[in-house]
Amino acid sequence: MIDFSRTADVVAPQLLGCVITHAGVSIRLTEVEAYLGTDDAAAHTFRGKTPRNAAMFGPPGRLYVYASYGIHRNVNIVCAPEGVGQGCLLRGGEVLSGIDTAFARRGTSDFHNLARGPGNLGKALGATLEDNHLPVQLSERESAPEWVRGPRIGISQNQEAALRFWIPFDKTVSGRRGYPKK
Repeated sequence: MIDFSRTADVVAPQLLGCVITHAGVSIRLTEVEAYLGTDDAAAHTFRGKTPRNAAMFGPPGRLYVYASYGIHRNVNIVCAPEGVGQGCLLRGGEVLSGIDTAFARRGTSDFHNLARGPGNLGKALGATLEDNHLPVQLSERESAPEWVRGPRIGISQNQEAALRFWIPFDKTVSGRRGYPKK
C-alpha cells in the first residue's frame, strides 16, 4: 500500500503501474513528476499556501487539480504530511476502462494520445477544479514495472531536477519515452 505521507519523490515511482479511476474512466499511470514544496522552485507551493494551491497542503492521498494555461486541468496527488505542500503530477497513462468516455472527452482518435501529457490525462479523467481535496481512487499495481527517472519537462524553474519518473518506451509517455540521456 502506498504511503502518501512520504515525500513526493518517494511516492512518485510507486505510482507507476497503478490505476487511477475518476468520473467513469480508469488510467494506468505511466509517467509522473514529483514536486517538493518549499524546497522546489517549480512547485506551486514553493512560496507557501494560497487559495489556489490550498489542496496541496491538505491531507495526503487527496487530489489537487489546477488550471494550466486557463484550459487544461492537471491532476496531482498530494504527498507528504499535511501542511507540507508536496505532490505528484500525473503526466501520462493508458486508458483501461471508460475508453469511449475518454475518446468523447478528448476528441481524438489516437488511443495512445488519450492520456499522454498532463492536460490530456486530466481531460480524459474528466477532472475539474471542484475535484480538489477529493480522496484519490487508486488501485495499486500487482508488481513494480521497470522505470527510469530524469529531468522534468515543460517547466521553467528547477528543470534539471531528476524528478520525472516514467515507464521506458511506453507509447503513452509524453516527451522523451526511452531512457534519459547521460
